[in-house]
Formats: sequence, structure tokens, C-alpha cells
Amino acid sequence: MRVFTVLGILFYALVLILIGIILIIFSLNLLQPQDISNLLVYVQYNLQSRIITGLCGILLILISFSFAQLILGRFQREKTIAFTTPSGEVSVALSAVEDLIRRLTGLFSEIKELRPDVIATKKGILVDLRVVLKSESNIPELTSRLQEITRARIQEVLGLEEQITIRIYIAKIISEEEKAKKRKESEGEPPIPFRGYGRV
Repeated sequence: MRVFTVLGILFYALVLILIGIILIIFSLNLLQPQDISNLLVYVQYNLQSRIITGLCGILLILISFSFAQLILGRFQREKTIAFTTPSGEVSVALSAVEDLIRRLTGLFSEIKELRPDVIATKKGILVDLRVVLKSESNIPELTSRLQEITRARIQEVLGLEEQITIRIYIAKIISEEEKAKKRKESEGEPPIPFRGYGRV
């Protein structure tokens, strides 16, 4: 399936390059309208060229349709985690797993914001966590704890034995000075008199 995806991407790249070259030729006025007319007349009146053109059109439609189906199928598969229980099949939306992870923010006083992105792959579940820290803390210890708790929570709720890979990206660390500055800015703004009143 991966080979087919690569071939599809190469095919689309070649088609777009060809269209780009034709547009450049038109813009440089290297192709006369008479040449296009002669080519169309040749294709129209020659049986063999008509058959080749028709087969190319059908092939183009089939490749486009199958490639689009492959991409859409992959997107749909990756939106859920599916597993089987004795009573039947269960599908869990990845957004539900992301909400579950987001609620872990309350367990860590050092974390201001936690934005998870969950992807289901053939090898297991991949969790990318974008973290904003409230204060300067021991990052290796904090991230290790966060990874362990997140993994344990996902396994506990979903009951999965699959491999869960958790990657953490620390986007920002808010220092005490920044907190004090923001607090001062929010307190320092004088209230606007007659706010909320409009002209009649």
C-alpha cells in the first residue's frame, strides 16, 4: 500500500509539472493557437490517437479515484481506536482520548496548558503533548511523571495492551517575572467609565 501511495504522489507531481510547463509555454508565447488546433484535429480524426487519448483519460480517472479513496480511508481509520470485546467491536474517537489526557492538567501544579494530539498507527498509539509550564521546574522529572501517568491512564481507561508512545514538547516556560508582569498589566488598566452604554 505504501508503494501505491508513493506512485500516486509521483503521478500527481508529474501531472502538475506538465501543466506548469504548458502554462509557461503559453505565457512565453512559444505555442501558437494554430499548433493547438492542428494537434486537436490530428487527435480527432486519427482513430489510434483517439483510442490512446480515451484510455489515458480513463486511467487518469481511475488513478485519481483510487488515490483519493486510499487517503480518505486512512484519515477515517486514524480518527478512531478500534478493539474487540467478547460482546463485539468498540471504536473510541481520538478526540475523546485527547479530552481524557487534557484533564490530567489538574494533577500537575507546574503545568499551565496541556494540548494533546493522538494518532493511531499500526505499531500502536502515538501521543504528542504540547506543554506550557507555569514555573521553572525539574523538566526531566516532570516529563517522566507526565509520560507515566498519561500511559497508565490510557491503558486503564481503554484497557489496551498496545504500545503507547508519548512525546513531549515544552512550548513555553512562564517565569515568576512574567507572571508578575501580566498580573500588573491586568491590574494596572483603569476601568473604562460608562462601559456598555451605547448611543441611542
